[in-house]
Amino acid sequence: MKYINYLIIFMILGLVSCTDLEEKLREDLPETESPDAGALLQGAYDAMRLPYQDQSRFWAAQQHTSDETMGPTRGPDWDDNGIWRTLHNHSWDADHAFLGSTFSELLQIVFATTNLLQFDPSPEQAAESRLIRAFVLNSVLDGWGQVPYRQEGTSLLDDASVLSAQEAIDLILAEVDAIMSDLPDGPTNRANADAAKVLKIKTLLNKGMYLNRASPSFEAADMNAVIALADEIIESGKYSVAENYFDNFAWDNDQKSTENIWTAENIGGSNSGNVRSRWMCTLHYNQDPSGWNGFTTLGDFYNSFEDDDLRKRQDYPGMTEIGGINAGFLAGQQFDKDGNPLTDRKENPLIFTPEVALTESGDNLEVTGVRVVKYPIDYVGGDNADNDYVYYRFADVWLMKAEALMRTGDTGQALEMVNTLREARGASTLDALTEEALLAERGRELYWEGHRRTDLLRFGKYLEAWEEKPASSSERLLFPIPAASLASNPNLVQNPGY
Repeated sequence: MKYINYLIIFMILGLVSCTDLEEKLREDLPETESPDAGALLQGAYDAMRLPYQDQSRFWAAQQHTSDETMGPTRGPDWDDNGIWRTLHNHSWDADHAFLGSTFSELLQIVFATTNLLQFDPSPEQAAESRLIRAFVLNSVLDGWGQVPYRQEGTSLLDDASVLSAQEAIDLILAEVDAIMSDLPDGPTNRANADAAKVLKIKTLLNKGMYLNRASPSFEAADMNAVIALADEIIESGKYSVAENYFDNFAWDNDQKSTENIWTAENIGGSNSGNVRSRWMCTLHYNQDPSGWNGFTTLGDFYNSFEDDDLRKRQDYPGMTEIGGINAGFLAGQQFDKDGNPLTDRKENPLIFTPEVALTESGDNLEVTGVRVVKYPIDYVGGDNADNDYVYYRFADVWLMKAEALMRTGDTGQALEMVNTLREARGASTLDALTEEALLAERGRELYWEGHRRTDLLRFGKYLEAWEEKPASSSERLLFPIPAASLASNPNLVQNPGY
């Protein structure tokens, strides 16, 4: 149908582009072929897959710029003109292709969800669309600090206005409050009321950081609101800490997980995002499946886990006996499903080491770095893995409440909450809780889930040095606005340092 073609064109042009062609397309759209709001809403959900599930988009911006993830260059492999190295050592410039594509693709979702609202959606459809939009606006705020935004019904000939951090925060919080009663109940892979509460929690918790990234502050009223909203989710009885940590990420996590609040639906074998990249980017060529031998975690982060911590390593049914691969971190000698030791392509033992350099060379370049398999491998779904992609889950809410308690002076209850979670994960209890300890625990609980950069910013640690990264300057607190966006929208201003 014609309206599908028009929608595709609109999404390619994106929110930040305004031309006579767009206006003509809108004039030519036949009134008798008005788009179906349900189809447009599903299109918005599908459009979220690339910027959130692909290894090169928002996940990369959140993880590769942190102390959890590295994409080392291995001889001729994974050079990619330095695109991964510059993320890790905070030396990207205004032309970084992945960051630019991420910014544009997020704004295309904002456009699609705004556009949907003029086609007579039901109250629930409108609420879902507005929550998706608020969720994406939060990502843009988080990464770039200024948020292009166009109210529904405004002319495409007018440049999109650009919200300041305070204006974006106010809009996100107001949207959540306005739509809450029309959203479906969670948990589900649709935008839902519990997910709206989590978005509000995250916005309030990060508010002081968004307003002053160099020196975040935390107002008592905001922290108390975080605690109250978290209690609504905790006391609802709908969620609990999963008995098996990796069930939250498995190919059947829609059935097994007791923690997931909002996920992106992936349909195994037929229709999914690039969730398989979470294991393909890290596995070696000679493992099963044959991976791309790229990403690793850092030695210091790996060594922060106790050996008995169930989040560190577990054989996982339906995966380990098929491919010989455990869930969690892959360290040391690797084996096939029959217990035979594997080798790299030069017949050296495939022994993954905690030590890893940003640029590798020599005989061991294929084996450096501990690998990560957070999402258990779907051996049935193939390229279209069945693992639903996790946006929000219960343990994050639990730790955000603990953080808010700590920031309001109730360190005792915060410590009790952290230890309750650690006990469930098989780790020993902590004697005391400091900001450093809580940040470390958030890392152990939420590693490789796309939260780490935001956490480091909020705790004031993002500019510090870590393995293969020197201390970075304050300009790195924000990503650059892409040149194409600056050219098409004069309301945007390049961020400092670019």
